[in-house]
This record gives sequence, structure tokens and C-alpha cells, in this order.
Amino acid sequence: MNILQVSSEVFPYSKTGGLGDAIASLAKAQAETGHHVTIATPLYKGIHEKFKYLEPSGIELSIVIGRKEKTAKIWQLKPSKNLTILFLDQLDFFERNSIYGQEDDAERFIFFSKAVVQLASLSSPSFEIVHAHDWPSALVMPLLSIHPGNIKKIFTVHNAAYQGRFSGDKFELTGLPKAFFNWKQMEFYNDINLLKGGIIFADLVTTVSPQYAKEIISPEYGFGLEGVFKAKGNKMVGVLNGVDYSEWNTINNRYLTAPYSADSPNSKSVNKVALQSELGLIQKSEIPLFGNISRFTEQKGIDILIGALELLLENGTIFQFAGLGSGDSSLEYAVKKLSERHPGQITVRIGYDTRLAHIIEAGADFFVMPSRFEPCGLNQLYSLRYGTIPIVRATGGLENSIIDFRLGDAIGTGIKFFDPSPRALSEVLDLAITLYHDKNRLEKVRDNGMRADFSWNRTIADYDRLYKSIDHP
Repeated sequence: MNILQVSSEVFPYSKTGGLGDAIASLAKAQAETGHHVTIATPLYKGIHEKFKYLEPSGIELSIVIGRKEKTAKIWQLKPSKNLTILFLDQLDFFERNSIYGQEDDAERFIFFSKAVVQLASLSSPSFEIVHAHDWPSALVMPLLSIHPGNIKKIFTVHNAAYQGRFSGDKFELTGLPKAFFNWKQMEFYNDINLLKGGIIFADLVTTVSPQYAKEIISPEYGFGLEGVFKAKGNKMVGVLNGVDYSEWNTINNRYLTAPYSADSPNSKSVNKVALQSELGLIQKSEIPLFGNISRFTEQKGIDILIGALELLLENGTIFQFAGLGSGDSSLEYAVKKLSERHPGQITVRIGYDTRLAHIIEAGADFFVMPSRFEPCGLNQLYSLRYGTIPIVRATGGLENSIIDFRLGDAIGTGIKFFDPSPRALSEVLDLAITLYHDKNRLEKVRDNGMRADFSWNRTIADYDRLYKSIDHP
């Protein structure tokens, strides 16, 4: 199949969270199975300087946005067989210090979507599938609905909390018929809601885990669009993301001090010492070490994590914690203060560092994900392969991918908890510490996780089936 993937983020060129990783891995895996895959994404500030081998495609687009006409030069990159990445270069919109959170985000991503549709119309041979992801590319779906042709439209919701909601006067920038601005289609309490438009006009909607597809039809997780999701019926399916094990592995990994695997796991302890040394933690192998890599947001439950760690500290529990992330300034401040009060025991680095992310995954004994909601989650999947037992709240993809060891040592891969509270999390952290000191049981749970297979092969097979199921007249 000839497939166009559309995303505002693609790793390693752009990334704020799991979206960039997922798109890069999905497209790469599809190309490896023989599909012809193109990714369309913005050319953000710094990409051209860092990746100097981008080539001009010879394509230049002219897009009307409101009363202005903007041009976009298209750069291309062919990183592997059957895979092409097209970067839309528009300095006024994408030469910014951050990907999102700009005052003109409506204009920026409406422009991006309109450019993608024009780009698709120029493709020869034509794309059979256009697969768009999350609110920044959601407008591609309604734009294609008025476009001549028979392209199948699929839209994936990675996080329903982010909807691309803007004042209603922005609708005219889309160039869509005025009739589309109604409550059944793109209007949402007098605003334009791009995510809603993507859902309504897609032939098929997917979410990034089966559990999340069930959750978003409820008010707790639908963020006002639960009725829209529910109305899709069997045209909405959950497909769990996979892992690119060529990137996330413990055998051939330039970031790790020593290689290890399920068949030869002993050197994991060498990586633990390396992590302790890197972050200034006391170098004692007998101390259980918890890790977390996350955006610092309410969704990710960082406040829950801080509260749980404080409860352990109050009780005099012996443990260590290594964290990496950034986000909400108040949460950044809170974790920094916690780290400063407990040097040698708790260390948190603010920001994102790919190298350190791999070192934490390899060196920690347990990986903590106390998310209030988690559409898919990728770190729990990385942690399984790295022999770092996940401790997760049972929601979304965390529920689908982790088996609590209390269900049986033969099948258990992690630890789950349900109540999103510091007390509930502290209780399972205590349980993890008990497990840590039961070496035989610890090794069995760790081995189960390291042998679990969450490669993209299963995901690609699911998408192939879904693409073929779309029945156009």
C-alpha cells in the first residue's frame, strides 16, 4: 500500500512526548513489511542544522490562510528503503523555540494540514491511505472529505485531552464550507475543535490501546468528546503501540555501560552502579532503585509520585529514586526541592536526555508510572525489555500491557495499583521493595518481562487489517 502518515512530531527530528516515537516506529515498521510510506511533518527550528543531509524535493506549495498566502518549501529525507520523510518548511510558522503553545497555533497547524492535503494531491502514484495523528493534523480528515479522489482516511487519537480548540472565528481559515461549523461536526461550544473534526470525518478512528478506546467514551476520559467517540461505534478501535527494539534494546546499545539480556542478565547490576554514579546516588547494589521518565503534568501523576516518595521517607524506608523530565513549573520545583533535601538518595534531572533515559531504564530496578490516564504509554514497554519492573496505575495501555505478579509468578511482569493517590502508590512501592529482597521471585518477574514481545509486527498486522476493512463506494 502507498501510505501517507501525518504527524506534528517525528523522532529524532521533533519530540515532546511519545507521539514522535510512535510515528517514527510505526512508519519504519510499515516500510520494512513492504509498504511505501511517506511521513509529512513540519520543519521546526534546528532540524536543518542538525540533519544536514535533508535534500530539496523541488516542491513548493502556496497555501491560502485567511487573507494571506503563505508558501511552503518541501525538503525530503529517505532514511531507509520504502520510507520518505517530507518536511514542510515555513519560517513564519515553524521557526519557533517550541512546537506548541504559541498564540497562533490555530493558524500554524491549519496551515500544516492544508499543505499536507495539497501535497497529497500532487502525489503520483496516489496515496491509498492517509493516516493522521492527534489534533495538529486532524483537519486533514475534513479537508480530504471535500477533496476529489478515493483516499481512505484513518485518524489516531493519542491523547484526547489535547483537542486543538480555538475561537470560532478561526474556522474561516480552514477554507471548509460554512455548513461544517455546526455542533454535529466541527463546532464545540462556539469554538472550533480540530480533534472533533478529525474524529467525525475519518473513515476509521483508532486509539493507541484497547483499554483507552473503552475509557474515552466516558466523561472521566473523554474530555467533553465522549459522545463523539461513542457515536463512532465499531468505527473506533484500540490498537496498542509497539516498540522499536533496534532503538530500545540492552544488547547493542551505545548508551549502556554493559550489555545484558534475558539469557544473560547479570550485567544489569553493572548498569545500576553506572546510574548511581552518574546521578550521585549512594553506590550500594542492595538498595532498591526506582526510576521515572516523564512529562511533569497532572496527567502523569507526578504529584502522586512526589506524595508517595514523601510517605516512604517519613517511614524511614530505604530506597533510591532517579527521575528525568520537565513540564509544569510547580512540579519541577517540587521534585527539585525533594532531591535537594535527600542528596544521595533522590536525584531528578530537569529536561530530556536520550542517553540518560536509556541509562535510567537499564539501571533502575523498578519503573514507576502513576498516570491518572495513559492512552498507551511506551516507557513501561521499554522497561520490560530492560528488566526494570514496571509499577503502573491500571489505566489505558498500562492496563493492557502489564500483568500483575500477584496473579502468578509464571505470568507476572509488573505491579499494578488502582486508586490515583499517594497512599495507594506508596503501598505498591513497599510491595516492590519486598519483592526486591525475594531474589528468586524478583528474577522470575524480571525474566517474564524481558521475554515479552511488544514489537511492531503485531501492530502492523492490526493496521493492515483495519486499512483493508475501510469500504469506500
